[in-house]
Amino acid sequence: MVKEVKKGSKKLYVCEVCGLKYGEKVWAEKCEEFCFKHHSCSLEITSHAVRD
Repeated sequence: MVKEVKKGSKKLYVCEVCGLKYGEKVWAEKCEEFCFKHHSCSLEITSHAVRD
């Protein structure tokens, strides 16, 4: 289950497997699914992650 956090006025969505944050929920869900299934991160998906 993707976790939603607030960073200032922005909402970020966190992959609960690897902890990466995304501005869009759909990318966090894709990340979490990939991480859980492969026990690894996808470079294509993580390219959409945001920095704190």
